[in-house]
Amino acid sequence: MTSRLLDLPSLLRLQSLQLRARLVAEGALQGLHKAAHHGSSVEFAEHKEYAPGDELRHIDWRAWGRMDKYYVKRYEEESEVRGYIVVDGSGSMGYGRQDQLTKLDFARLLAAALAYLLLRQHDSSGVVIAKEAGPLYIPPRAGPAHLGDLCRALEETQPEGRTELGDALTLLSETVRRRSMIVVLSDLLPPPPLDESVDYSEYLRKQSALLRAKLVSLRAQKHDVIVLQILDADELELPWTNLTWFEEVEPTLAGHERLFVDPGDVRKAYLAELTQFLTETRRSLREGDVDYALVQSSRSPESVLLDILRGPLRQKVRR
Repeated sequence: MTSRLLDLPSLLRLQSLQLRARLVAEGALQGLHKAAHHGSSVEFAEHKEYAPGDELRHIDWRAWGRMDKYYVKRYEEESEVRGYIVVDGSGSMGYGRQDQLTKLDFARLLAAALAYLLLRQHDSSGVVIAKEAGPLYIPPRAGPAHLGDLCRALEETQPEGRTELGDALTLLSETVRRRSMIVVLSDLLPPPPLDESVDYSEYLRKQSALLRAKLVSLRAQKHDVIVLQILDADELELPWTNLTWFEEVEPTLAGHERLFVDPGDVRKAYLAELTQFLTETRRSLREGDVDYALVQSSRSPESVLLDILRGPLRQKVRR
């Protein structure tokens, strides 16, 4: 794909998230080979008595049966897409090497670029930032000025605290009534157990299953749900060869624990546990009709956005 976009180091030098988001979004749109089909979406507004010239397909035959007069349904156009972008703001999202985007940086940029695309086509976009103290919710609105509000909230978010992504999903489940698009940007890693005596593998499975159930439940409510699981290459490979300090980035009752470990001693077991976790996540979400992709934070944000536009958003965003 040819693009006029800046490379990653150049993007990192740009201070404005809003500008970076626009560059990423416009670059992804350049990569689309043809415009996506863009249908119309309408919502019933009221009845009116039939008059010559009205379309027969809009006659409400039930109303005719009750009142012995012909009435037609009038409709009003509504925004085709109402987007809710969920960003995980927990401590684990702060990981990233010095010359790379952290997972949260990557999520922020994708969130802002998606919001830009929605607002660009006069749809509405909102953001939910999952934090330990409770989700920060910015309701969806349309209009270019709203992008600035979303970007400011994203820029002010720091990776800290324990993962509380489930609370953000519960908020959407309880408040969003109209069918919407929900995009979740997270590493999907559960917080460490507060009780150190529990079996970690069993704890991981139970916590992950609860989170996946909430995502599938949103899909069952007829929302379009897209999950991007963002992980760093270090998390996927455990590449170190020398004795290394590992620090728990999300606190337990004992604080941020540190371990001095030879990666070679734990790599096999770690990768086996990780593979099982990722396989089960992908399987259960796809069985629940949730769009899912594993994304490395070292990837070009533009290429990831392009994949989304060609996949789950192909009917929702036009060039």
